[in-house]
Amino acid sequence: MNMTMKFNSLLGAVLFTAIAVPAIAAEPPALKPFTADYQANYMGMQANGQMTLASAGGNRWKYNLSINGSVATLSQTTVFEENGGQYRPISGSDVSRVLIKKVDKRANYDWSKGVATWSGDVKPDRAGPVKLQDGDMDGMLLNLALARDVAAGKPLNYRMVDDGRARQLNYTVAGKEQITVDGKAQQATKVVRTDGEKQTIAWVVEGLPVPARILQKRNGKDEMDLRIKSLR
Repeated sequence: MNMTMKFNSLLGAVLFTAIAVPAIAAEPPALKPFTADYQANYMGMQANGQMTLASAGGNRWKYNLSINGSVATLSQTTVFEENGGQYRPISGSDVSRVLIKKVDKRANYDWSKGVATWSGDVKPDRAGPVKLQDGDMDGMLLNLALARDVAAGKPLNYRMVDDGRARQLNYTVAGKEQITVDGKAQQATKVVRTDGEKQTIAWVVEGLPVPARILQKRNGKDEMDLRIKSLR
């Protein structure tokens, strides 16, 4: 797997299905604009990351992730609707550069026709259409859904429609751990997904709209580590 795919698999897809979390069910908090700054480490190489959420008018929102390093950059954007507590993707873009190689992909979620399609630098078998189901999200939106649902104590069962395919991913809650956010110790819920030789771990802190830390491992060794530095 090349570096671009690893960036995309970690940063665009924090995807979780969990065992029951002991908490009282509550209404999800209203979406609010934010900017979250991250420090990324990939195989010892440092990069800066940022996630932003901004209103796009009405019940639509624009959610962006950018990573900027010396050898690789990534920009992923999703426009979505907040619809009855669900985050429903409308369109997406994924632009990445590793050394001199650039990839530009576009996604379109047509809910009136019930299909998702992809264009740009995509293989024919990943262009779609893929049939949509109620509740489907893309990889970006799962970051927001995870933070929301862990706090609410809901089962973390998601169907991701992204990159020309639909996938059901299963994660488990692995207890509580302390994590440092903006220089302060915070209690976090740790969630884990293992898929063969690959493992993804995320730490969710109550009150943060996105995971505070995301760690990807392969064969027990760290590949990518993304840690929040500040939120505003």
